[in-house]
Amino acid sequence: MTTPLRVLVHGGGIGGLTLATALARRGHHVDVAELREQLEALGVGIIQPSNALHVMREIGALDDCLAAGFEWEVLTVCDPAGATLAAIPQPRMGDTPAANGIPRPALARVLADAATKAGAIVRFGTTIASVADDGEGVDVTLTDGHAGRYDLVVGFDGIGSPLRRHLYGDAYAPEYTGFANWRVTLPRSPEVRGVVMSTGNLKAKALLTPISADLMYLGSVFAEAEDFRPDPEHAHEQLRERLAGFGGPIAEALAQVTDPAAVVYSRISQVTVEQPWHVGRIVLAGDAAHASTPHLAQGAAMAVEDALVLAQSLDAADGVPAALTAWEERRRPRAMWVQALSRAVLKQETGTPTTAEEDELLKVGIPGAAHVLVQPY
Repeated sequence: MTTPLRVLVHGGGIGGLTLATALARRGHHVDVAELREQLEALGVGIIQPSNALHVMREIGALDDCLAAGFEWEVLTVCDPAGATLAAIPQPRMGDTPAANGIPRPALARVLADAATKAGAIVRFGTTIASVADDGEGVDVTLTDGHAGRYDLVVGFDGIGSPLRRHLYGDAYAPEYTGFANWRVTLPRSPEVRGVVMSTGNLKAKALLTPISADLMYLGSVFAEAEDFRPDPEHAHEQLRERLAGFGGPIAEALAQVTDPAAVVYSRISQVTVEQPWHVGRIVLAGDAAHASTPHLAQGAAMAVEDALVLAQSLDAADGVPAALTAWEERRRPRAMWVQALSRAVLKQETGTPTTAEEDELLKVGIPGAAHVLVQPY
């Protein structure tokens, strides 16, 4: 498609800003509507596996991601006491680095800078007030008063996606998995030069992830009641109780957790939009269409792959509808495989019964999945 398009990206997160950059670099006019007033408060850190870093290279942001983060190559698996069981080199996609840990606020700044330098317009503190697709274009009014007509509207608006509700009502509301993620940012221990994962017969795992030269995060997943929330004054103590069976580097990191306000708690939910991810000229992507558990560290990677493949599909197709069909044909099988295997790994690691289909998926395993995911997407 050679004619420049007018595109509205609803959501200025990782996937939305990646898409904005990819499209603006191709000469399209891109507006990004982001509800937050700024992009700093985005939690702790994130792993960028090689396939995600490949996308960062394609949009010109790889060097900035590596400069802001901590590049690593080996996943170390320990028993609960901290004894090393395995050191697993992580595969690469071509000559892209194996993995990078990065603080989420730093990644947000990198991607926001990339989008604005490419020519995208990021509108903070606003969301869609009204949207009407007449088949030839989409008329949108934002809550800040901006109104425009777009060739395409993309919902990179997260697990609670307003655009998903616009298309499908409550049919695909997030499904709570029964588990939640506890995370806290700490000074990086010198020996933590890649992800250190401690697992065993505790129906839990804990991991340390380096995210910069100075920082790492401690993370763990536990079964939690849907209405549970940590005590604001004792969250650090509640985390210690849950990780009391771990020794070694996990215990050493846990000893540094003294501030309850530093503990970030998030329920793990899943979204599976079974109907088409696009209706007319409105399309859902990333967590809005296929939110997964974090057990393959591929949630954000799937979002940035969605973004790049959508830009490529618009390059190749004769018209927006054809591009969206081609895009979904490429993306749905891979994203759904990641979602299904991620959920199976969660159940396996926490001692939850698995289905026969999940047992087949688990034969691939996390190392096998890593090798699959560095293949072309």
